[in-house]
Amino acid sequence: MSSIVAIVGRPNVGKSTFFNRLIQRREAIVDAVSGVTRDRHYGKSDWNGKEFSLIDTGGYVKGSDDIFEAEIDKQVELAIDEADAIIFMVDVESGVTGMDEDVAKLLRKVSKPVFLVVNKVDNGKRAEDAVEFYSLGLGEYYSVASINGSGTGDLLDDLVKALPEIEDIQEEENPLPRFAVVGRPNAGKSSFINTLIGEERYIVTDIAGTTRDAMDTKYNRFGFEFNLVDTAGIRRKKKVREDLEFYSVMRSVRAIEHADVCLLVVDATRSFDGQVQNIFWLAQRNRKGIVVLVNKWDLVEKDHKTTNEYEKYIRKQLEPFTDVPIVFMSTLTKQRVYKAIETAVEVYNNRTKKIKTSELNEVLLPIIENRPPPALKGKFVKIKYIMQLPTPQPQFAFFCNLPQYVAESYKRFLENKLREIYDFKGVPISIYMRKK
Repeated sequence: MSSIVAIVGRPNVGKSTFFNRLIQRREAIVDAVSGVTRDRHYGKSDWNGKEFSLIDTGGYVKGSDDIFEAEIDKQVELAIDEADAIIFMVDVESGVTGMDEDVAKLLRKVSKPVFLVVNKVDNGKRAEDAVEFYSLGLGEYYSVASINGSGTGDLLDDLVKALPEIEDIQEEENPLPRFAVVGRPNAGKSSFINTLIGEERYIVTDIAGTTRDAMDTKYNRFGFEFNLVDTAGIRRKKKVREDLEFYSVMRSVRAIEHADVCLLVVDATRSFDGQVQNIFWLAQRNRKGIVVLVNKWDLVEKDHKTTNEYEKYIRKQLEPFTDVPIVFMSTLTKQRVYKAIETAVEVYNNRTKKIKTSELNEVLLPIIENRPPPALKGKFVKIKYIMQLPTPQPQFAFFCNLPQYVAESYKRFLENKLREIYDFKGVPISIYMRKK
């Protein structure tokens, strides 16, 4: 679990360059997810041992200036609502603009940490020019150059100090599993939860939108007990005026960070498009359990091949992580709704499964001896010992003489063997090669 930091500001001030620089600090672990809308980006970064999620809210120009400014206002308001800290980026080359002043006006009203960052300060003259940004009324500013990273260290030092200690939330006694219901607007998330709990707790309409706060609902039926984290629900129509695609991602990020298993609700009448896929990869990169729920299956015209073909289509989009359960259901007719929850509990059990070290070595070492890692540059790798790491999700350490010579393809082979022998369906697996 980590905090959320949002980068706000008008276009062309260098937000994406700054974003890319931060997430590349741990290239082997972090990857950006882009395309949820045309130019939104999500990634993970860390500084001084503190991890945080980073969101680039980069705006886009479409239509008149008035429409453009309205879109920027919407994104800033959403960032204020959802983020734990906000980076407000401006451009020293352009100086203070009217749009900068509008954003600053919004940010002066919030109690969350706001960091004013003046970008493109790469020489002494520009450092002097940056002084004018004091006029925005946000106090001290940070001079950086996103293109080469100059000045980012001081900013990140102060940023991570201001982030809340979210890890403390996890120190509960006997915490219940947390299942997050995520997906794009109008996929049927609220209807699904209403069907499960047996009451109309969440308003359901055809208007796409989400609540401002994810709500936990304790579920205790049929021998199952867990917390449902809802990212759906509809606000009053007059207030539904945000950029809803961006909002759904912000809600998904927050819910995924706090969840053990993510129930990705997909509208069967729509394609498994880029926005749905990106929410899936958010969960996968956060190492959460995943169940894909294809809702509104009663509305699809089908024959004896339809289900298999649709499942093959989804798995093709999810490659290479295809070991994910897919449940075809309908919240309207209640078809397979119980199966959806049963599957989610199975995935949770898979995610928390612990395998004895003695069993791992007894089962896997003979397989590895029969198919050892391919030699590379005349170097022969010998794996001598295996253990599961004491982490909330399945992670395995393979101790060998030359870990740097083990190819990614062989790691996938080991992962496939683990999945084949032990049931890890719906759960991402991490494999680490360590020096023995």
